[in-house]
Amino acid sequence: MNIKSLLLGSAAALAAVTGARAADAVTVAEPEPAEYVKICDVYGAGYFYIPGTETCLRIGGYVRWDASAGQEGSFNGRRAVDHEDGSINDTWYKRGRFALKTWTGQETELGTLKTYTQTNFNYTDGSNSSTLPYAWIQLGGLRVGKDDSAFDTFIGYAGNVINDTLVPYGDFDSNVVQYYFDAGNGFSAVVSLEEGSGTVGTIDSYVPHVVGGVKYTQGWGAITGVVAYDSNYGEVAGKVRLDVTPVQNLALFVLVGYGTDDNLSDPTYAIPAGGRGFYKQWGGNWAIWGGGTYTINEKTSFNAQLSYDEDKNFGVAANIAYDIVPGLTITAEVDYIDEGNSNWTGIPAGDDSAIGGILRFQRSF
Repeated sequence: MNIKSLLLGSAAALAAVTGARAADAVTVAEPEPAEYVKICDVYGAGYFYIPGTETCLRIGGYVRWDASAGQEGSFNGRRAVDHEDGSINDTWYKRGRFALKTWTGQETELGTLKTYTQTNFNYTDGSNSSTLPYAWIQLGGLRVGKDDSAFDTFIGYAGNVINDTLVPYGDFDSNVVQYYFDAGNGFSAVVSLEEGSGTVGTIDSYVPHVVGGVKYTQGWGAITGVVAYDSNYGEVAGKVRLDVTPVQNLALFVLVGYGTDDNLSDPTYAIPAGGRGFYKQWGGNWAIWGGGTYTINEKTSFNAQLSYDEDKNFGVAANIAYDIVPGLTITAEVDYIDEGNSNWTGIPAGDDSAIGGILRFQRSF
């Protein structure tokens, strides 16, 4: 073998080995395009499609901090033992809350499938707690789950004040089975089967409480009526509400309630004119609430509510709400109540009236 043949053979062998190694090399796959979140504007602002599904999701909520003083309001005063002499002092009531909300929506052959949840995480003067005020499913007009009673949600809450229950207008928490009907011409209705809550309100058999309501809405406002049957006591309560918007920056309402109380026997309260049930929360047979919202400018609004019942309980709540920046609101409210014949108002023994105030910071998102 001559040198030329040896060189040619070596070159061929080297080429074969190199080709084999090249064939065995790892091939890196090209990255797939990222699937970005798609906006879903069918149900309003803030919704997006859950990747890989036809379900639209919205996540929101708020962070809130309250500081309250005085005797009246939802706080009903707070007292502390003096560290030096053991006496009782009035002091601040403070609460921080993080509320997480979710909404979902999806179109189906049976109508829109929706859910709503809200979970509250609270820190109140050294104590942590959590609550689940809302967790319901709705398909078309049928809603099941945890909600406020339709006795309040369908007719509306009593104004845009923080403490709107100085004279209470109904209890809230309940498991529900509801059906909503919307005729599309301003007329709507609801029927709700409810469990109630609390010692007095929770049903004591398989028979649910029943709430029915009708509403007529037009450009001038709305008129709404609800009637509730308390299955625990066989009593009936009802409310009628009128909402009007006389000018663009002023919204007014008046709400009238009436309930029977022959069999009501709430052991928590002593009310000479009759007890309280899950729906008839006010003293006596009748009560009235009224107030409204005046929009001062794009950042500021004034809200007020007056309330009175047959037991001569009289409440006043008023606040100024100011949007510091979009999404951040500070509200300053003053509450006053004059106690009538009832002793469930939270006023200290021996007093006939009480006043209190609350300052609220809330970041909504």
